[in-house]
Amino acid sequence: MKLSGEELSKLLNCIKPDERVVVPPMIGYDSGVHRLGNKYLVVAADPCTGVPEEWFGWFLINYAASDVALSGAKPEFCTITLLGPCPTEPKRFQKIMAQTCKAADELDIAIVRGHTGMYDSLRELVGVCTVYGTVEPQKMITPGGAKAGDLILCTKPLGQETLTNLSLLKPAFATALFGIRKQRELAASVSMQSCVKEALSLAKIPGIHALHDATEGGFISALNELAATSKLGLQVEWYKVPDSAELWALQRHFGLSETQLLAMSSTGTILGAIEPQAKGEVTETLGKLGLTASFIGEFTENPKRVLVKGADSSAFPSFADDPYTMMMATS
Repeated sequence: MKLSGEELSKLLNCIKPDERVVVPPMIGYDSGVHRLGNKYLVVAADPCTGVPEEWFGWFLINYAASDVALSGAKPEFCTITLLGPCPTEPKRFQKIMAQTCKAADELDIAIVRGHTGMYDSLRELVGVCTVYGTVEPQKMITPGGAKAGDLILCTKPLGQETLTNLSLLKPAFATALFGIRKQRELAASVSMQSCVKEALSLAKIPGIHALHDATEGGFISALNELAATSKLGLQVEWYKVPDSAELWALQRHFGLSETQLLAMSSTGTILGAIEPQAKGEVTETLGKLGLTASFIGEFTENPKRVLVKGADSSAFPSFADDPYTMMMATS
């Protein structure tokens, strides 16, 4: 669970401004940027814990690499920290490191440094990856770049991460709810939780103004952060949000509200702001990657954030009640 915006602001207040830093630690930004000669160096750091151990190294690399790629920078280098309870079998660390190296190789990322250790205070394996990449200043993309009139782009179905991880971690439950064929299909779709390839492809298209990953807090957190950092309002069309039969099966089983569905963790799903003229090229680019572009609303000059359902409209939710942890614990 992350700190609230208010508490996070208090935490960041002690950071001294530095003219070399282009994007300092800020709410709504998943990567920082500083000058490096005539280029910008984009930096992102993410923890990894509580994931299936056979995918640990893959997640460790792709979480942070995705954040760097969303800025338009190719992930190039990384550092790795692996911490385990005391004692942790060396072979366990070696297995995780082999996964990590394979994932880094797949993205052409060089591992330059790291730390491994065992600590009595830990109960499970924890990893931290910091990824670095460079981008030309004029090509950098930030969550604060949306413009009034931009379309809201969505690259994957709502709750994709949650459905995949339930199928992987709770196979009996997922089979009972979705059927064995769909459970296996979802469990095999872990790679959908990375957005490196599509982010880098989208970043090359003129008219891409902002990109954000719908991680913890799902669409609610990501869209509110895009609007807040861009100082805009938004209008989201509920019936244009891509969903699935499995999502509604979860909704019925757990009695989830529509607000909880919108808050469902969707790591790997890009929400972005694009010029209407770029719609065709965006659709074609994502199609080549096997993804479907959905346009679920627009950013507005009017600061209000609105959720439209047919002829009705209401305030877009401001609080993300992400049901991910609850569902994992009770399924």
